[in-house]
Amino acid sequence: MKVNPVLKKLGFSDNDRVMILHADDLGMAQSCLAAYREMVEVGPVSAASVMVPCAWFPQVAAYCRQHPEADVGVHATLNSEWDNYRWRPLSTVDPATGLLDSEGFFHRRMEETQALADLAAVGRELQAQVEVALAAGIDVTHVDTHIGTVAHPKFIPAYVQLAFQYRVPVMVVRLDEAGFRARGMDSETAAFAAMVVHQLEEQGLPLFDHLVQFPLDKPDNRLERAIHTLKGLPAGLTHFIIHPAHDTPELRDLAATWPSRVADYHTFQSDELRQALRRLGIQVIGYRPLRELLKSGV
Repeated sequence: MKVNPVLKKLGFSDNDRVMILHADDLGMAQSCLAAYREMVEVGPVSAASVMVPCAWFPQVAAYCRQHPEADVGVHATLNSEWDNYRWRPLSTVDPATGLLDSEGFFHRRMEETQALADLAAVGRELQAQVEVALAAGIDVTHVDTHIGTVAHPKFIPAYVQLAFQYRVPVMVVRLDEAGFRARGMDSETAAFAAMVVHQLEEQGLPLFDHLVQFPLDKPDNRLERAIHTLKGLPAGLTHFIIHPAHDTPELRDLAATWPSRVADYHTFQSDELRQALRRLGIQVIGYRPLRELLKSGV
């Protein structure tokens, strides 16, 4: 694909490597906000998003009210994947919407949500999550997606509608049809996704060249893995996902992935990681500059 026009608009060159280092899952556990709160003060974490239906959302909202400069978006949540800790939709308790499992929570697996959920119900739920965040005093800078559930032809229109309704970026990767097929999409879905990407870019929505999710199943040698990944980062704009959290009894009990989450907390605020970013010339930004581009219509 051609060079991302966002780079020039932000004052970068075509060959610059620009990254948003993004902390996912605020609100899921107390330890997630505690880790983010420390990390954002020392860098290089530059943005985060909150799971509005989760139990610790009020604490995240209180933090954002106290720190209006916080670069926090809505982590669009349509699944509740853990066994002993669950959350429900904000917009409905009606099983006919397809958003609820037999226990009255979101489905555990994204495939179940994608197969069963009604499009209109998904749109109402996504809008409700943004509205609740705004009403709680969060200056929502963007919307992204929990475990990628909205990356489905049925849901993408409702997801991208949030960008134009609220004038905030949504996390979308600007791949062509071949690029989407390489990520495992079938030909029909890949063609649809590529068409949507082209339309969104034509409408001025800031898009990403690359999406990197640091794995949650490999806690060992986290720093070495991180630096290796950063070395291989291509030119362009990257959304780089991490899941930092403090090591607490709550986290250990609810998430089998707790070792990787704790490792992210230690790794991505370390001096070694910050030095590697400087050495590699990777520019770290937040979502606010992208939001300003969208609002200004540049």
